[in-house]
This record gives sequence, C-alpha cells and structure tokens, in this order.
Amino acid sequence: MAKSLDHFDLSVIFSEMMLSTYFMEIRDSFPTLSNLTSQVTTGKQEEKAKLVTLYLKSVEEAVLAAASRDGKVKQKLNGKFMAIETLKVNKSCTPKKDIFTLNAGNQTMDIHCTTITEESMGGVVAFISYASIGSIIDETFVSEENLTTEGKLHNFYLNSKVVSGTMASMKNGPLSKSINFTFHHKQVKKEDEKAICVYWHGSSWSNEGCEVISSDENQTLCSCNHLSSFAILMASIRLQEDFLLTVITYVGLSLSLLCLLLAALTFLLCRPIQNTSTSLHLQLSLCLFMAHLLFLTGINRTKPAVLCSIIAGALHYLYLAAFSWMLLEGLHLFLTVRNLQVANYTSASRFKKRFMYPLGYGIPALIVAVSAIIGYKNYGTRTHCWLKLEKEFIWSFMGPVAVIILINLVFYVIILWILKRKLSSLNKEVSTIQDTRVMTFKAIAQLFILGCSWGLGFFIVEKVGKTVGLVIAYAFTIINVLQGVLIFVVHCLLNRQVRMEYKKWFSGKQKEIGTESNELSCSTTHTKMVRSNSTELCTCGPTSSAALSFLDL
Repeated sequence: MAKSLDHFDLSVIFSEMMLSTYFMEIRDSFPTLSNLTSQVTTGKQEEKAKLVTLYLKSVEEAVLAAASRDGKVKQKLNGKFMAIETLKVNKSCTPKKDIFTLNAGNQTMDIHCTTITEESMGGVVAFISYASIGSIIDETFVSEENLTTEGKLHNFYLNSKVVSGTMASMKNGPLSKSINFTFHHKQVKKEDEKAICVYWHGSSWSNEGCEVISSDENQTLCSCNHLSSFAILMASIRLQEDFLLTVITYVGLSLSLLCLLLAALTFLLCRPIQNTSTSLHLQLSLCLFMAHLLFLTGINRTKPAVLCSIIAGALHYLYLAAFSWMLLEGLHLFLTVRNLQVANYTSASRFKKRFMYPLGYGIPALIVAVSAIIGYKNYGTRTHCWLKLEKEFIWSFMGPVAVIILINLVFYVIILWILKRKLSSLNKEVSTIQDTRVMTFKAIAQLFILGCSWGLGFFIVEKVGKTVGLVIAYAFTIINVLQGVLIFVVHCLLNRQVRMEYKKWFSGKQKEIGTESNELSCSTTHTKMVRSNSTELCTCGPTSSAALSFLDL
C-alpha cells in the first residue's frame, strides 16, 4: 500500500486516457481516487490531501489538453462523478462577448473574455464540477488559521459541490479581472449560518482572494481573483453556549432578582433609613431588577424582528441606567468620605434635584436615542436581542460603561486611601461598632456594587487564549449575576438599623431602636451622643464617621 501511495502517478494514467478516449474516461476517473483514499488509514489527513491535490491537478491538465486538441469551440459532458464544460476563444473579444458563462453540474462560472485571450495560452478555459469529491475533502480539512473571517465561527461543513476553474495561465499571481462562481447549496442555508467562498489550498480550505458577493437560502455568488478548485463552506455564527455557564447565569440572575426585590422593598418601606443613600440604592436596585428580568425573559426572543429590536433597545437603556446609578453611588460615597460637611450641601432633596434623576435616567435615554437614530438597524441580532457587533455599534454601550467603571474605580481607590491613612486614629468606640471581618467584606463588596467588576468583560477576547478567556468568562458571570445579592447583603442584612426594622416587622412589636441603632446614626452626623446603659456616653469623631459612612451608605 505504501508503495502505491508513493509512486502512483495519476497524471500518467490521465495522459494515456486522454490520448485514447478523451473526456469519457476523464469524466469517469473518480473511482480511482475513491479507492485510493479509502485505503488511507485514519488520521493520515496529509496523505489523503496529497492524493486529492494530485487528482485535481491531473484532471485539469487532462481536460485542458483534450479541449486544446479538439477543434470545437464548446464541449460539454455530464457523468455520474463529474460534469465538464470547456470553451476555446480564438478571436478577439467584442462588447457582446465581454463575459462568458460556463455551466457544469448546475454550478456556473462567469469569466471575462479578455481574461481568456490575454492570460490563457491557447485561449482554452475549462469548468469542472465534481459530484462526490467534497465527501473526501470535507470540513475536517478546515483550519481557522487559513480563514479570514469576522467574528467567531464554528460547526463548519461544505454545502456545495467542489468545482474547478482552470486555464493554462501565462503568468503567476492574481488575475486582472475577478471570476464569479455561482454555487447551489446542497442544504438550505439557515439564518444563523454564514457562507464562505473557499478554495483548495493543497492541504486545507482557504478563502484568501475570494469574497461572497451575495448569498441567500439556496445559492451563493462568489468572486475570486485566481483559478483553483472552489466550494462553499458554511459556518454557524451562533455563539456556542457553555451549558454550565448558562446554568450559572440563569440561577444567579434568578437569585439576584429575588434579592433586588427584597432590597427595593426594604429601601422603599423602611422609613427610618430613608435618605440620599437609600434613594440611590433604590434606583439602582430597580434598574438592575428590570434589566435582569428582561434579560431572562426576552434575550432569546428573536422573532418577530421588531419585538427583538425593542427588547434590545430596552436592555440597552436599562443597563446604561443601572451604570448611571452606580456612578452616582460612587460619587455620593466619595463626597461623604472626602468631606464630612458634604451632608450640609448635598442633602437628599438637593442632590436629587441637581444630579440624581437627570443623570440617572436622562443621560442613558439621550445615549440610546442618539444610537437608535444613527443605527436603529443594529438593535437585535439573528441569535440574541442585543446590539450588533457590526460597525462597532456595541461601543454605544461599552463606551459609557468603560468611562463609568474607570471613574468609580478612581473613587474607590481614593476612598480606601483616605480611610487607610486615618485608620490608625480610629478610637476604641469604632472598633466596638464594626467587626473587622465585616468591615473588610463590606469594603470589598463595594467594589462590585459600584460595577467595577464589569470591567472583566473587556478582557473576554480571543487574544487572551481559550483557557484564560474561559476563566475570565466564568469569573465575570459569577461576580456580576450576584451583584443584586451583594446589594441586599451589604445594604440590608449587614446594616444594623435595617436588621432592627426587620425584627420589628417580624415580631410585630413597635419598640424604639436601642443602643445599636443610635450608634449607627453616628455615620451620618458629624457628632452624635449615644446613650449606653443610660449613663455612659460616646462621641463619634471625624475619622469614625468617615469609616462608617463608607460602610453603611
């Protein structure tokens, strides 16, 4: 077997066949290749590729030689394994014969007359359609390194017959005028599939020098600047979903929805804690709740297209609004820690009027309105109701998000620096108010509540590698789907005053808040006297007030 693979020269066989029977035996020569490739052991793709390359080259040479010896202008032959049409152009081109169309096996090739007369020796061109060779050099010979495509593609398969366009070219390199090929699909093209014009590159399929002019369900029109053996490669543009990642997303968002609902009810109904901070928490919780709920119920509703576009626009607005409220959270937290007198000139009412609602809801509405006017067609994709990646439209969301993340990250670092600088001056009373582990957890949780962890999404790109990208994707998903849980835990469960209110609600008793709640009130006032055991008093100084403001706002 090894000897036959090493020394079997198909060109000699085809040359002898050409001299005796011309096209008939050339047309029926496929079984020879099929028998040889079937004997190649599994895993030896290179040997199979060499056999196919030699076969294609030999068939093309034999067909051109046979057409050159014959005096006919056009020759056409159909067979079980192959369909052939040849054309010989002896005269100069006229406007009426500017483009010639060759048809073989229901596939067509359009070639300029001047390409034949000026770049072909003997003025002969051949078009060959192979019925079954695609089953030999199938999608297993696809290498993404040899494909130039936009976006991540997968699930490749050949969806047309393999055809060869050939002529005895007088020069190497691209042709002066591109040649068009029309392929009829073997299977109906799906909405989430992309057609790629490829040619046989010796050992794999490549699309260099070829482009898709148009493509519908049944056929694809390609344009290539060279001659070779061509086919249509179909690929899925639908993102491959990681099952575990999908489960984490849906479970995490469902849990966040429950926590956000409880948090919003707490901020809305718990009157003793209502202030500027809780107003900010409430708006953030509402925006995240509506965004997550719409994501869970509508992200995959791609039909009808109009509804999908509306869902995409609503998600665009809700998530931008959520980030706007995260920015306000960071700004208010920074001002409170930076200047203890901030409460005097940023009271809840004035802060709302001047900053909260215009920035929290107005700016996102403006961004979405401008984006919709400029590129309304970019809302909704074939697979998800979100923004399209074409023409960098996704930056209408990622741009504002990146700016907000950077600003909040700067706020966070400055706040930690201020607190760390004054940490040594904390008096004993503060150490009794806050447990060190709780303080540490709240400080770290604030980083995620402010949306800084969303910055991980900018690193989910192919360049980081498959393994690293998968780790980042899991970290990004787990952290951000639990943002609602962190809001509820930090601002409700770990807030003493809220816990006291919960106890009152569950117990049904109307008791005054004792020492704990009075101690907590020190975080929002410059100085506050707290009664302990009816006789002992403690004073919250500037440093303790700043620390508690950061942790309980």
